[in-house]
Amino acid sequence: MLSANSTVNLVRVGLLGAALMGALSAAAAEPRHAIAMHGDPAMPAGFSHFGYVNPDAPKGGRLVQGVLGGFDGLNPFIVKGLPPQGLRAPLVSGSNLIAGYVVESLMVRGYDEPFTLYGLLAQTVETDAARSHVTFGLNPAARFSDGQPVTVEDVIFSWRLLRDHGRPNHRIYYSKVIRAEAQGASTVRFDLPGDDRELPLILGLMPVLAKHAVNPDTFEDTSMTPLVGSGPYRVSAVDPGKSLTLARNPDYWGRDLGVNRGFWNFDEVRADYYRDANSFHEAFKKGLFDVRKEDDPGRWQTAYDFPALRDQRVVKEAFSSGLPKPSFNFVFNTRRSVFADIRVREAIALLFDFEWVNRSIFFDLYRRSAGFFDDSELSAIGRAADARERALLAPYPEAVRPGVLDGTWAPPATDGSGRDRTVLRRALVLLASAGYQLRGTELVEQATGKPLSFEILTVNRDEERLALLFASQLKRAGISAQVRLVDAVQYEARRIAFDFDMIQNRWDESLSPGNEQAFYWSSAAAESSGSRNYMGAKSPAIDAMIATLLKAETRSEVVAAVRSLDRVLISASYVVPLFYVPEQWVARWRYIERPKSTSMHGYLPETWWRQPKAQ
Repeated sequence: MLSANSTVNLVRVGLLGAALMGALSAAAAEPRHAIAMHGDPAMPAGFSHFGYVNPDAPKGGRLVQGVLGGFDGLNPFIVKGLPPQGLRAPLVSGSNLIAGYVVESLMVRGYDEPFTLYGLLAQTVETDAARSHVTFGLNPAARFSDGQPVTVEDVIFSWRLLRDHGRPNHRIYYSKVIRAEAQGASTVRFDLPGDDRELPLILGLMPVLAKHAVNPDTFEDTSMTPLVGSGPYRVSAVDPGKSLTLARNPDYWGRDLGVNRGFWNFDEVRADYYRDANSFHEAFKKGLFDVRKEDDPGRWQTAYDFPALRDQRVVKEAFSSGLPKPSFNFVFNTRRSVFADIRVREAIALLFDFEWVNRSIFFDLYRRSAGFFDDSELSAIGRAADARERALLAPYPEAVRPGVLDGTWAPPATDGSGRDRTVLRRALVLLASAGYQLRGTELVEQATGKPLSFEILTVNRDEERLALLFASQLKRAGISAQVRLVDAVQYEARRIAFDFDMIQNRWDESLSPGNEQAFYWSSAAAESSGSRNYMGAKSPAIDAMIATLLKAETRSEVVAAVRSLDRVLISASYVVPLFYVPEQWVARWRYIERPKSTSMHGYLPETWWRQPKAQ
């Protein structure tokens, strides 16, 4: 038995050891130029440029983008309104033309790594092993476009503003911060709960707004007044809903940084907005805009045979990427009673004849979507759950179907005839078990006699065409699906408010999923207007997999958590899996040039340039 003095001495030794460990931890946590989610940054301090740019790209000229849609506000950081979208690098928030061009963040992505950030407004970053805090040291040269310096006060103001008035993802992420405080004139520290290892990087991507130019009381109001940012461009002209023009800031403070060399090469970037897919494509053929991304295999295969392409003034290119392929789906809004029963959702998903649609309409250029991380190591498709995944899923035995757990599940396949009777019978059996029966050519609920019907909301002619095809397939089972086409602004308002039965949606995923998964699938997001949990998923198993992901310290832990999440999402039949394009298709007029190297994320329009005119 220990004496009182021995006990006191052990306590002293313990305290001394804790202090020593704390000192060693503090010593190890030196400010650095970059931070990686896992492992070390690939680029050293003081690097001159990334490998996927042309560091000597000429500056000048104008890039005109065509965009299918419209906009009714210039603030991409609030729920209200539809901000101007454009052709952007993958994983740029919402592909809007304000973030990055006009408003900068503390740090920026390295596009040849799963998730690594390099200093921009913040020239240094420091965190501890537990990631219980993060400290950013601001670049003293950083300036807003009106000449005012970017200060610690602006950073803390932006955090509070977006936490209280920003989009749901910002509110979710930034509300996790315990405290933010200035440490001197150029350093800001955020204290964190330590249960979310991605949070220091999420804060590194936080947009920094000018406190002197923002009124918090009106921040959430839709407006055509441009934000004051610190980025390479300023908004120079706005034709509401029709065009947006960005002009280079000649006094841009960060033009000589390694993270910017080879980027932002145009003097002017303009986006022109089109309401109709056909007029959009015809405008590109006539040279009314310079670059377009193509998502329709039929158009890619047949609609580019025009004189400018034949004489090589226009170039078609297919870019590959190492990212999970985007999952494109019809999404059930399970907040609607018609989709509350999983058997109804399963039956409707059975009735989409991918094989017929792909062959008849899309020249067999699509691949079938199955999960939410297709064609990557994060996908559960074709893989049996390993011991680590089974341990994560064990508390939720009803959350994953046996076939999904053992890797044998796949989306239903048809004979490609468009009239597969076997699949139709399977769907009708499921619907019968859910209480529906055919009365003549109409499927009705036995208890009430109410027909099984719903609306598919669409935003453009391409979506409308696919929805009409699906509606015709559903009609074979007596299901009535009405297709409604609305303009982009109305569509966005209804999508934000979850005011729809079914929509088409695409989720893009990275190789390092994190906090955005809560924004996509969590129970909290299901009740948060403006989130991307369009299906209204509320699942303890999903919430647990996301929480596990956010605590993951190694790559193998990340993979296990994401595959487990994929299995739960697939098993719940929240979507009708559609298809994905295996490559990134882009057409450009040849006077728009690009670097020879392509990043792991694919094409990066921010690194392109205009060919100088011959002297």
